[in-house]
Amino acid sequence: MDDCSIAWVDGALVTIDQRALPRELRELRITTVDDLIDAITSLAIRGAPAIGVSGAFGVVIAARAHSADGVMDIERVRAEAQRIADARPTAVNLAWGVRRALGRLAEGADAVLAEALEMLDEDGRVNRAAATHAADLVLRLSPNRPLRILTHCNTGRLATTAVGTALGALRVLHERGALAEVIVDETRPLLQGARLTAWELAEAGIPHRLTIDSAAAWAIATESIDAVIVGADRITADGAVANKIGTYMLALAARHHGIPFIVVAPESTRDIATASGRDIVVEQRDAAEVTGFGEVPTAPEGTRTFNPAFDVTPPELVTAVVTEYGVLEHPGEVRTEADAQTQKVYRQAPAGTNGAGGHSGSRLTGAAPRPASEPVEPTEVRPVAPATTETTESGLPKRIPSEASLEARAEAGLEFGMEAGLEFGTEAGLESGTEAGEPPTGALRQPSPGEAATDEYLAALTRSVTELTRTTPADPDAGREIAAVARGLYASGWMPGTAGNISVRRGDSAVITASGLSKGELTDTDTVTVRVADSVPTVPAVPSRRRPSAETTIHTAVYRTTPSAAVVHVHPPHATALSVGAAAGTVRFSGYELIKGLGGTSPHTIDVPVFPNHAEVPRIGRDIERYLLDHPDAPPVLFIAGHGVTAWGASLAQARDRAECLEALCELASLTGHREIPVGDNGSEEDPT
Repeated sequence: MDDCSIAWVDGALVTIDQRALPRELRELRITTVDDLIDAITSLAIRGAPAIGVSGAFGVVIAARAHSADGVMDIERVRAEAQRIADARPTAVNLAWGVRRALGRLAEGADAVLAEALEMLDEDGRVNRAAATHAADLVLRLSPNRPLRILTHCNTGRLATTAVGTALGALRVLHERGALAEVIVDETRPLLQGARLTAWELAEAGIPHRLTIDSAAAWAIATESIDAVIVGADRITADGAVANKIGTYMLALAARHHGIPFIVVAPESTRDIATASGRDIVVEQRDAAEVTGFGEVPTAPEGTRTFNPAFDVTPPELVTAVVTEYGVLEHPGEVRTEADAQTQKVYRQAPAGTNGAGGHSGSRLTGAAPRPASEPVEPTEVRPVAPATTETTESGLPKRIPSEASLEARAEAGLEFGMEAGLEFGTEAGLESGTEAGEPPTGALRQPSPGEAATDEYLAALTRSVTELTRTTPADPDAGREIAAVARGLYASGWMPGTAGNISVRRGDSAVITASGLSKGELTDTDTVTVRVADSVPTVPAVPSRRRPSAETTIHTAVYRTTPSAAVVHVHPPHATALSVGAAAGTVRFSGYELIKGLGGTSPHTIDVPVFPNHAEVPRIGRDIERYLLDHPDAPPVLFIAGHGVTAWGASLAQARDRAECLEALCELASLTGHREIPVGDNGSEEDPT
């Protein structure tokens, strides 16, 4: 099948049966919708672009099967198309391919076939463009030596229809003499890396080694890996990336060790209708894939499994997403071919530019790539100038095109992200005469104004990669204060184990206790800084092993609606017990002297709101935010039924004291059997706060 893994031959979809590789290169001929669905679900056909194109041909098969005497049963075809689209719910390309083919349904089966064939041809061009852009970026962000790149799953011509995405970028790097070696994850449980990627790399003559998935982080730590490059099955509007299970852990390892984590995918994989990674439905695969190897059982019979096909990498761990239109700056925006105008197609990085990547501690350094034949010398570590470029929500720099660039966009005239007149891997003005596989010679032509804007953007991206991957601690003063209070509350039994959380506000951010840590052993580095506006960790943050508490949204809801400087969420026994029996609404206390310590508007009576304990913690935060907006005079304490109490104040000490007063008040109510007692002439006692 030459370099294309999919073809339409004599009324059938013909492809490579990926289940047989590497033992046998076997063609698979598909003539029915049932055959196609089986091929997709059994992973005979896999990879987001490949199943997208295959889905379109599935609509062709359905249209032909349900046409007679020139009349098509459109409803039957649409029903079959829905079955195809549902075969793998996480990969957005499948539904995209089906929808695109259905768009020509009214014109007849031949029009649907024409659309599918156009998609097949288009996929190759798209992959070439994306692979070239990604290779350019890797060189810009990498050190002065032939590179070692780690990749996951399979993203070559088997996963697409030709060239590949992430693996396509590796092919381009190899052609440029810039690639020393590829480290390939085996990609459990179905071994797409071992069976397919290793096969494709061997076919292309690219040096590689295979490793088990659980050794990948150690490989990054010890094998001088310069970058991680992967594909994607879905990219949401916030920049989250759904990809083969095991991708997320690679992103975490890359962040910790200070190397770029780059995603290469076609624009069709972007799903801006899905707001965030939390909204992605992750496919669960059959337990037999985990409990056995081939026909041999490897686990006791009846063992339950957790076998997700994909994971979702949050956008703050992604250095860059690259498509046929270049580096993605604004994940929620639609892009067109005109947006490729400002993406310069580098054959080599310009001399004298600094990149990022490699293992100089956790520092990202580098410069223009050196030909493989030239001796490799230690790279000088240059200080990185602080970034002044405006950044996106993910911490990457925004590009503001020049007027000349905007004018150039209006003229369009580009095809699939490539500059007019450029062939794959070449650029007008380069000296000719280089043979395939040799590093290029000659000078780049002078960049246009639009390309100069891209140079500025890539330089800013280089600086941002350094900042994004540098592991700096959160506010140390806040961390010490939080740790001291947490240890005291742990000793009182109010923050047992890892329960409870504390935060202090710092302008538009908040420093909060990290998740999953014992509050009795908390240190000043066991915190995470998040944005008050959306509860998302700031960049740079603490090392990637720290993540914010699950109750972060409760804290940020309080900060968005009150002028408080600190929030405490704890689990004192009497208050928690009282909240269980309280109906949603408010609990009234009156007559107790301790009411003065709660910060309410009356020294004698207080109505403390009670909120339901939803399994989805952000929903609790939304409930609290709505209530505080509607009740600006609400006291700075509240109950969450069965989930403890939250208190806030002008300082962390005041927030803690208010929580203590509420617990003492609940204990008194429990002992007396009364929440309300007559108000006597006892107003002279000093306010407990």
